Order: sequence, then C-alpha cells, then structure tokens
Amino acid sequence: MNTKTQPKQRVQSFNPPEPIRGKDGASILGPRNPCREAENPDTIVSPATDHGSMGNMRWSFADSHMHLTPGGWGRQTTVRELPTSPEIAGVNMRLKAGGVRELHWHKAAEWAFMIKGRARITAIDQDGRTFQDDVGEGDLWYFAAGIPHSIQGIEGDGCEFLLVFDDGNFSEEETFLLSDWMAHTPKEVLAKNFGVPESAFARIPEKDLWIFQAEVPGPLAADRIAGAGPVPNTLSHRMMAQEPIRSSGGTVRITDSSVFPASKTIAAALVEVEPGGMREMHWHPNTDEWQYYISGEARMTVFASQNNARTFNFQAGDVGSVPFAMGHYIENIGDTTLRFLEVFRSDHYADVSLSQWLGFTPHELVRAHLNIDESVLAKISTPKKLVVGP
Repeated sequence: MNTKTQPKQRVQSFNPPEPIRGKDGASILGPRNPCREAENPDTIVSPATDHGSMGNMRWSFADSHMHLTPGGWGRQTTVRELPTSPEIAGVNMRLKAGGVRELHWHKAAEWAFMIKGRARITAIDQDGRTFQDDVGEGDLWYFAAGIPHSIQGIEGDGCEFLLVFDDGNFSEEETFLLSDWMAHTPKEVLAKNFGVPESAFARIPEKDLWIFQAEVPGPLAADRIAGAGPVPNTLSHRMMAQEPIRSSGGTVRITDSSVFPASKTIAAALVEVEPGGMREMHWHPNTDEWQYYISGEARMTVFASQNNARTFNFQAGDVGSVPFAMGHYIENIGDTTLRFLEVFRSDHYADVSLSQWLGFTPHELVRAHLNIDESVLAKISTPKKLVVGP
C-alpha cells in the first residue's frame, strides 16, 4: 500500500486586517489564521453599520469534504455546513472524460449549472418517455424528484458543474444508486424480475459505484433511445442564449419556469457586476436566496430587522445564503467582473427593489421618513435596474 501523501503547498504570505476601526478595537496578539482573515476583511473589521448577532451566511466549497473516485470527485454544502440555508443544498462535481455519475434518482429535485466542459445527460420519466442531451458551459438541466437520470463527461477534459437540490437537508450519501440497489437484492430475485438466468448477474458490483470511469461516449445520436416518446418539456436549457437584462453596472439573466418549464421548483439568475458596481439593494418576497460565486470578489451586507445587520466577503467557489425577505446588496469589490448565481426554491423569480419602492411611493411620505431632498427622490424615481454602476 502506498502511504505517501502529497507535498504540502506553500502558504502565501498575507497582511491580514487588524480589528481596528478608528478608536475602536485592538490588534490581535494571539494565534490567528492570516489567510482566512484576508479572505474576510469585513468580518475582522466590520462596517460600523453592522450590529447584533446573526448566523453565518457564508461557506466555501474549499472547506467541504472532497469525495475522490477514479472517475472524478464531488463535494457538498448542505444545511449541516450552512445552517442559514434550510431550503437548498449544493454539490460541486467533476467528471473526467468518460467519468459517469451513475444511474440514480433522489428524493429532492436536481437543478444544475455547467461550469466548464461538456457532459451527456439522460433521463426517463414515469411514463417511459426519454431524454438525452449534450450540455456545455452555461447550460442548465433539471430532474424532478424521483426521476432516474445519469451524467457522463464527454470529449476533452470532461466537465465540472454545480448541482442544486430543493432541500437543504439533502445528502449525496442518500442518493438511490442503481449499483447499490442491485447489490442488495438477491440474485434469484433479479433473475425472476428480468427473466434471465441468475448467472447473468454473477459480475455485478458488490457495492455502489457513485462516480466511476467508463469509455468516452460517442455521438449523441447513437445514444438516442425513443422509449415511449420524448418528455413533454425539455430537461435542459441554454441559459447563456437568453438575452440578458442590461443596466449601468452589469447584466442579469433570469431563468425560471416561464422560460424553462420543466424547472418547477428552482428559479435562478446569473448576475454579472462590473468593477465598482453592485447588485442593487433589494429583497425577495417569496423565498430564501442561495448564492454560488463563479468569479470575482464580492461584499454583501444582510439586514435582518430588529437592529441586526452583518457583512460578508465572497470569492470564487463560495456559497452565500440570505434568509427569506431579508434586505441585502452584493457589491463588486474587485477589479474584474463579478459573476454569481442567485438560486431560489420556487417556480418563479421575484425581488423588490428599494430604489423602486421609494421612487414609486408618495415623495412627501418618503421625505417624512428619511429627511432627504426632492432632488434625491427625483433621481431614484426610475425603473428597477437590478445592477447599478459606480
């Protein structure tokens, strides 16, 4: 047995922030984690407007257990890692070319965003209607709860994708796997079920495969099996083919059941914010928000009512959560485009813009609340922008 471990990578040197704001605070004298502190400066030196005791709304996939297999890997973020997200769980998965996420189904619905590469997906519904497609970067798929399906990396370097489940308690360990079921069924029962000799199952796996390596699949046409006909709604969607909503600070692509009818329980927005811009102050009136950061650096302050607010920092690979109806913004604090997903357990996307609310409320009433000039109210009396520029 090879007991050698990989050499440790050199830790980059950082100048972490000190918890000092004006006359408040003092330097850290004891043990510290400079790398982690440098990633979260607004936790170490919180804005003066932060207050109260709010739960953590940030987790990094870098802190999740990595399940390694010959065909790829997977890691998850659930309510166990991020307790403020009871409605949604996420899995980051990588498949080599030919790597297979074996035939399986879940109690929760699965929504996916392809990060890199290409994959072949297959599924069959309760009426024997079938679906097969090849998906690439920026594409989505959706498999309802109980629908059996598979994912396989295809040509090139395989793929990496984000899986989102409409249950924060979801666990990859609870997936119903074909190999697991077969291994735990007597062979005489398998023979009776399929009408073949017991010897046909002499070489089936003794335990689940989960992710395994197979041959790279050929052309999609060769995998087309008609079954009882096609599923009524396509189970994949080309999100990047949607015309984005453009504003002064970036773009937003919204995908819910109005444009992707199969996606009954997950709605999402792909947000791009240019340097200095921000996703405007808003809240969601229908459900919690779950976020996945693809690139760039962000700051988010969440307002929870009762004099409570807390600021978080994010970078690529991080997950964020915003509980139902809490006000927030997401600001690009880096020098490159910030790109992230907003995901909701809902069939439709909905948000309320603070600027639009104030702009469309009688101005005398707003002035009585905030003591601001009419000239300011005139500027914010504009349609919702979603993303605002610097």
